[in-house]
Amino acid sequence: MELGNLEIYQLSLKLSEKIWNIYQAMPNSLKYNIGDQTLRSIDSIGANIAEGYGRFHYRDSMKFYYNARGSLWESKHWIYLLYKRDLIEKALFEEMMKNINVLGKKLNSFIESIKRKTTNVQ
Repeated sequence: MELGNLEIYQLSLKLSEKIWNIYQAMPNSLKYNIGDQTLRSIDSIGANIAEGYGRFHYRDSMKFYYNARGSLWESKHWIYLLYKRDLIEKALFEEMMKNINVLGKKLNSFIESIKRKTTNVQ
C-alpha cells in the first residue's frame, strides 16, 4: 500500500487544505499567532502519519501515530478557539470538528490495528 492510498492520510490532507484556506484569509495580525499554531497542529497530523508510515518497524512507527493523535487533539483546541473568537463561522467550525472527529476515530482504529501487528511480531 502506498501512503497516498491510506485513508487517514487522505483525510489529514483534506483538513490541511481547509485550514490553509482559513489561514490565507486571516489578517496578518492573526496569522502570526493563532493562525500559525492552528496551521502547524493540523499539518502535523499528516506529517506524523507520513513519518510513521515510512518507518521500518511497527514499533518505531507507533510513536509517530501517537504524535499524530496528539496533534489532532491540539487541532481541536485551536479550531475551537477560532470559533469562540469569531474567526470562523459556526457552520465551518462544525464541519471542521466533524472531520477531525472522523479522522480521530479512524486514526484510533489504525493505531489499534498496528498494535495487533506488533503483538504478533516479536
